[in-house]
Amino acid sequence: MDGIIKIEESNMVLQVSKEFDPSVLNMSEWDDFLDCLCGTRDYQKQAIKTAIIYMASGEYESINQLAKVNYSDSSELQEKYRTEIDYINTLQLPNKLSGVIDLATGTGKSYVMYGISQLMLGMGLVKRVLVLCPSITIEKELQQKFRTLSQDAKLKSYLPSSSLMKNPRIIDANVTIGESDICIENIHTVYANTGSSIEDSFKFGGQDTLVLSDEVHHAYNSSGDADIKKWKEFLLGVYNFKYLIGLTGTAYIENEYFSDVIYRFSLREAIDKQFVKMVEYVAKDEGLEQNAKFQKIYANHIEFKKIYSGIKPLTLVVSKDIRSADCLANEFIDFL
Repeated sequence: MDGIIKIEESNMVLQVSKEFDPSVLNMSEWDDFLDCLCGTRDYQKQAIKTAIIYMASGEYESINQLAKVNYSDSSELQEKYRTEIDYINTLQLPNKLSGVIDLATGTGKSYVMYGISQLMLGMGLVKRVLVLCPSITIEKELQQKFRTLSQDAKLKSYLPSSSLMKNPRIIDANVTIGESDICIENIHTVYANTGSSIEDSFKFGGQDTLVLSDEVHHAYNSSGDADIKKWKEFLLGVYNFKYLIGLTGTAYIENEYFSDVIYRFSLREAIDKQFVKMVEYVAKDEGLEQNAKFQKIYANHIEFKKIYSGIKPLTLVVSKDIRSADCLANEFIDFL
């Protein structure tokens, strides 16, 4: 389209300087912990380190400063945005230590969120962590993963002796979020409970709190859901949060890539490095009635169980909304 300049997503990622004062931030003492947490998934370690250096090194006051440095160094950004002010105006959460980590779906965002939480608490940079997500399902999955990691004796054994917090409590917003707590909640409950837990937890402000927003593209994009629309408003609201990191695998507003991404591990990279499998798409069967479609899906599943005996094959069936998905699931269960 005329007047629209498209640049590669990788050229939009903000580069966080690796040059910082080690007396201010000692990252090396956390290497063993990160090795144990992330294993061979080096991209997870790099995402965690990038976020911590950005927030804890003292090199940046806010996303505005990071964006300005990158704009002056990037001919691509200068080509896309006519002036520095035009670029700064695209930032979703300005004047905060905010940013987005773009990790392809299936690459383990929960490990990155837990790692960032543990380091920020252990370094004493924040007193509590609030993890926000868009649904109850995701909330329960994150709570289970965080509890598993927080109770992992081997992982805890690699925490440096200097760590100020070794046993974070994993809770939800039904109780006041105290010091050393990691609270995981869906955004709907946050608004339902306003006036109780959330207000009690942040009545003195959120400057000492790290807020992690999972699937942050929901907060950045407009939505018909009233609570989702308030998500960004909550992040920028009366609690004056300072540390705001979002995670997503779809860092786009319509067709425009986010302007505040600080780390990216794309789906193409994940597939090439064999962390994520290529999806095999099946063509639409317009001419078949429902049971015939189910029979094809079931036959395909049985075939893959035979070929790939060591793994559980998965088939994804896409529908237009949650109600349709529920009906389809019940019909498929009846068929089986």
